Amino acid sequence: MKNLREVNDDILKDWLLFREDSISSLTSEEDKKHWIYFDEISENILRNIPKENKKYVQKQLNKLDDNFMDYISYWNEKYYRNGFVDGSQLVMGCFDE
Repeated sequence: MKNLREVNDDILKDWLLFREDSISSLTSEEDKKHWIYFDEISENILRNIPKENKKYVQKQLNKLDDNFMDYISYWNEKYYRNGFVDGSQLVMGCFDE
């Protein structure tokens, strides 16, 4: 059996992807306060730089966005996954004699 604590392509990853879709829908004002408005921030930056630097800065902003999303996704999955495994082990421990 696979180690469920390892970040893998499995049923837990599918569940996390499903949850990500519902979380990113910004259904409440509180959600909207804590969202990362990367596109708006990028547009503000690009409006205030010289034209000859826009392509380079845009490319770097896109890399930053991709890198940040990879970072957040990895760590969220790792900690949600470990929380799920910890909870499962607690429940299974109740049945051990």
